[in-house]
Amino acid sequence: MSKRNSYYLLCMLLACVFIFPAAAQQPAVVAIPFGKAGLIRYNLRTGTYNVSQNGREVFLGIYALATVNGDTLSTKKYEIRKHYRVPVTDGFGKGSKHIIVLSAIGKPLMKQVFYTYPGHEYFLTELSFSGDKLSTNHMQPVVGEFKAIARQDVRSLFVPFDNDTFISYDARPFAQGFKGMSAEVGAVYANDSRAGIIAGSVEHEVWKTGVETQAGESANQIKVWAGYTSEAVTRDKIAHGAISGNTVRSPKIFVGGFADWRIGMEAYGKANRIAEPPFIFNWTKPTPVGWNSWGVIQEHISFDKTVKVANFFADSIPAFRTGNTAYIDLDSYWDMMVSHSDYSKLKELADYCKSKGLQPGVYWAPFTDWGHGGGPDRIADGGNYKFGDMWTKTGGGYHDIDGARALDPTHPGTKARIAYVIGKLKACGFTMIKIDFLGHGAVESEHFYDPKITTGMQAYKAGMEYLTQQLGGQMLVYAAISPSLATGRYTHMRRIACDAFKSIENTRYTLNSVSYGWWQTYLYNYIDADHVVFNDEKEGANRARLLSALVTGTWISGDDLSTTGQWTARIKKYYQNTDLLQLVRDGKAFRPVEGNTGTGASEVFVKQVGKTFYLAVLNYGKQPKTFALSAERLGLDTKRIASVKEVLQDNVITYDNGISLKLGAEDAALYQFTLK
Repeated sequence: MSKRNSYYLLCMLLACVFIFPAAAQQPAVVAIPFGKAGLIRYNLRTGTYNVSQNGREVFLGIYALATVNGDTLSTKKYEIRKHYRVPVTDGFGKGSKHIIVLSAIGKPLMKQVFYTYPGHEYFLTELSFSGDKLSTNHMQPVVGEFKAIARQDVRSLFVPFDNDTFISYDARPFAQGFKGMSAEVGAVYANDSRAGIIAGSVEHEVWKTGVETQAGESANQIKVWAGYTSEAVTRDKIAHGAISGNTVRSPKIFVGGFADWRIGMEAYGKANRIAEPPFIFNWTKPTPVGWNSWGVIQEHISFDKTVKVANFFADSIPAFRTGNTAYIDLDSYWDMMVSHSDYSKLKELADYCKSKGLQPGVYWAPFTDWGHGGGPDRIADGGNYKFGDMWTKTGGGYHDIDGARALDPTHPGTKARIAYVIGKLKACGFTMIKIDFLGHGAVESEHFYDPKITTGMQAYKAGMEYLTQQLGGQMLVYAAISPSLATGRYTHMRRIACDAFKSIENTRYTLNSVSYGWWQTYLYNYIDADHVVFNDEKEGANRARLLSALVTGTWISGDDLSTTGQWTARIKKYYQNTDLLQLVRDGKAFRPVEGNTGTGASEVFVKQVGKTFYLAVLNYGKQPKTFALSAERLGLDTKRIASVKEVLQDNVITYDNGISLKLGAEDAALYQFTLK
């Protein structure tokens, strides 16, 4: 050990003595309470801890480790461990910060930190190291066992990193021999009892995090790993970037056991928004409703067609509004209305929408080069920078996905292009923007233009903060393809899945993401089901697709409203239904009733707003289906029911202690119970 390192370690130890309360004659096991009946029992002799909740052990033998400067360092291998407690007040409330300081000759000082709050049934933990010139791209703040969940139909939830390539959530059977990863957060739960455990990162500005779970005969393994990359999940083709400095720190990790895993996931979603508050201004206007051109018109978008859509909104569905307005959003190919950098036609279109009492929206992908096939010497808008210099470098190559090449978010050419295009769109008067393919800005690179940026998530933070600053608070910001959790700081609204259009298969795909990702309704102002398209489908499939949006919490149409078809009358009927408009004003997602559908979707969703209880039921199958539902399972007290109404089609329902109904093939129903 160098003299410099020895001196540094001595200073840190002395700092602990003076900063923290005296820790002389500490017990071998430190009791750290959290929530109403949670307890961490940290063993200072072994560097491990157990967690119990409500008198039941949940986690066993948990420790932490990291690879720092090429050495694997574990809390179990350090010789000296001291515990200190200090009060903390932050966004989570008043609580305690418990610091385990671990020291050993020849090793950097390690700190294992626990944040606990009496008002939260979970704790947060992080790991850090202090020393001279440290570097790491692999930290595991939580490693160890969790107790077997003693019920049938136990599932391990795979949560995707993003919503690209039509990826699905997957509630996989958790049986002996199972081993699987999940991005950012993992959950293991019994679908019948709903009891389960949840662990995941609540910080996403530096690290990508993976959660590995493995099923054993009596106890199961869990590993929460900061530094996770996988081409199939995070899209990275190279290893996670390293962070360096005299102090290196993991993200904060959320850990808890819950009687209902759904409540736990909602707590996790809320914790993310607390840990990383929005960088963008808060949206306080009503739930957005409107239209997007990619549903049907797509590349055939034009000035004249958009004018006809605005006219349809004004003349045929004037009641389809919240806050007296709706959004008319131009998706990709609006640039066909721009000639030689002349945006005047777009401004004319935006002004026309406003003249009809509508708000104009637009689309852009800030971190992609769609024309990369034209070579590296093309000059990007906004400056004299070549696209080839702006491309993100990955392992000697470039990052191509979805037909587009990633741009380095930290490059001055990327920034100049963002400033130029956003400046033009703001000048046109657009009040909404759909931003897409944001995952291109989060990929790992062998190096970024800004040398202080060394990880994909740091680059994403830099790029999204710059984009947000350029937007200047003028627009409602909607994210399409994007990292699921890291995007919460920068947008008001996010599409929950990938592209979805009109079919019952599209509805089921979208509702897979709602079944297992509905909790993101607490991370964003709104989550969205993508453009709802009726087109030439049967009316039952139309009802199902519409309900998939209402269950998500918002309502964006995608039909070609510049012309007429069978969809026209149906849109006039459903889009002005006062019960549906009242429901969407709440803006929050329904909660799934079942969580055992693998890559499929729950058929039943529920939500209560005040004294109104909503029950959404969908039949994805090609045959009629009879549903016999448990009122207790739904969370509905049938003794409180004053009246019931089916909103979409007057479908018959009977109820006593249970709920019985029948749905046609590829159809849906929405029941509205008024409670006493």
